[in-house]
Amino acid sequence: MPLTRQRRFPRSRASVRAARTFVQEVLADWGCVDRLDDITLCVSELATNALLHGVPPGRQYCVTLTLDGPLLRLAVRDTGDHPAPAPPPTQDACSGRGLHLARHLADDFGITNHVVGKTAWTLFKTDARTAR
Repeated sequence: MPLTRQRRFPRSRASVRAARTFVQEVLADWGCVDRLDDITLCVSELATNALLHGVPPGRQYCVTLTLDGPLLRLAVRDTGDHPAPAPPPTQDACSGRGLHLARHLADDFGITNHVVGKTAWTLFKTDARTAR
């Protein structure tokens, strides 16, 4: 049976750090630490992307972790109406690398559009021996 944990975060810069801490604590609790650095970096990038492009003032974003056997899904859902940026950044761009980075760190990556908002998700294969 899959394990799931979810938490909502306010639209504030400090929430990105709180999202990283939440993910690190959940993964430690689940004994799923072999991809900790990659997953932590991805939640940081996805949460930052949600704040910059997807969370209207007064609203929140939601981070969900699901562990199903050796597969860990990290999802960040926002409630904004801005589409996710599609093209990778140019070499001299000062920003815009978050989703591109998540796409390359994860074993799978996608964006699901909803009537309100979107979910950016990553999938990681973890060491099944450590997953509880």
